[in-house]
Amino acid sequence: MAKKYEKDAKALVDLIGGDSNINAVTHCATRMRFVLNDPKKANVEEIEKLDAVKGTFTQAGQFQVIVGNDVSDFYNEFVAITGHEGVSKDDVKAAAKQNQNWLQRVMTVLAEIFAPIIPAIIAGGLILGFRNILEGVPFKALDGQTIVQVSQFWAGVNDFLWLPGEAIFHFLPVGITWSITRKMKTTQILGIILGITLVSPQLLNAYGAADAIASGEVPVWNFGFFTIEKIGYQAQVIPAMLAGFTLVYLEKWLRKVTPQAISMIVVPFFALLVTIILANTVLGPIGWVIGQWISKGVYAGLTGSFSWLFGAVFGTFYAPLVITGLHHMTNAIDLQLAADFGGTQLWPMIALSNIAQGSAVLAIWWLHRGDKKEEQISIPATISCYLGVTEPAMFGINLKYMYPFVAAMIGSGIAGLISTTFGVTANNIGVGGLPGFLVIQPGSQLMFWICMGISIVVPFVLTVIFEKRGFLADKALDINIPFFNH
Repeated sequence: MAKKYEKDAKALVDLIGGDSNINAVTHCATRMRFVLNDPKKANVEEIEKLDAVKGTFTQAGQFQVIVGNDVSDFYNEFVAITGHEGVSKDDVKAAAKQNQNWLQRVMTVLAEIFAPIIPAIIAGGLILGFRNILEGVPFKALDGQTIVQVSQFWAGVNDFLWLPGEAIFHFLPVGITWSITRKMKTTQILGIILGITLVSPQLLNAYGAADAIASGEVPVWNFGFFTIEKIGYQAQVIPAMLAGFTLVYLEKWLRKVTPQAISMIVVPFFALLVTIILANTVLGPIGWVIGQWISKGVYAGLTGSFSWLFGAVFGTFYAPLVITGLHHMTNAIDLQLAADFGGTQLWPMIALSNIAQGSAVLAIWWLHRGDKKEEQISIPATISCYLGVTEPAMFGINLKYMYPFVAAMIGSGIAGLISTTFGVTANNIGVGGLPGFLVIQPGSQLMFWICMGISIVVPFVLTVIFEKRGFLADKALDINIPFFNH
């Protein structure tokens, strides 16, 4: 049987600097993902001329070659030719750290901590959104009453849905501490137990802590000579992260210094107990203050006198943040905003930015329709953007031409300005694209739909105008630049 990609696979080996330049290789749904010993040896211009290649980009220390849906076939032929055994995605990520600076490494760790728990957070956001409709929206057809006020069935549904909603958000620290131990390859059950101690029913619920502190009615553990306040950290991100990292590094240190014969007894006991003590006396209170500083600072920007400017700047420059990887920090900020203020005005702008990038790609497809090779990237990339994943669109199309990327930034900036001006608020993180309306609070639905319209129309129209007038036609970005590597 003829090998469909043998010629291009052989050529790719030479064009990336030879087999000796490959540190690690794997693939995902559409891309070959390399960690190269010397990324500068990759001949990007010639690689992109290969028939099987739809584009290239570098992100998080990985040189990625877009192949398309047949990437697994290409990968198998590539590995057969080179004899270079493929590795797991986790191994590639670990190897890629050699091409990252300290900031990129921090952002990568942050992304890998939140990635496993994002599906639960999205599900929780949808649940809260549905509950808001049931209990918070009066309907004229129901004589100005809410659904739960006129229907016992839906009242029961609303009450029942609080069960998973509470589990996801109130007990979020359990997911965070577990994910940290998973990422750092220490004992995951200890991370779970640590998280439970941060949200135990024995503790004062964080949502009622402010009133209890003000009234001086905080319960304590009384040790005679001193007391420790019994305050929980429900939905708190920073305290959970501080406690989680303390646990993993303490466990790793104890394993190094503890004799193997007693390691099974000593390490988990002291690692867990010491971390729990520190979490309730030092780490938790410090994390609480840091989290409130961050959320109050961002909230002030979102709701203050210059909220329109904050929205315009954030909406415009969120997409460049994605290129650098710095966007991963917004997950923690969104969660903290939702915990402190009952919703987040930051996340709607993220969804709008994703939609804007997708609309710019849609315009490129329309302008270049009939280009079969480009359509293999533009059509899936548009769909991906509208469902919340922008990298294929940005690296495969928008940064390649540059003017659609700028058009999307402008459209996103306008939408962000309007979003913050009118206080568009989401319950929490949701699907960051067209389905984003599902987590938007009832009072913000109309304005969010208007903002979505702006994010669709403005980038599309501007992309068409920019191409017709040749704007930035000679400014296409070399997307193989390893951003912030130096």
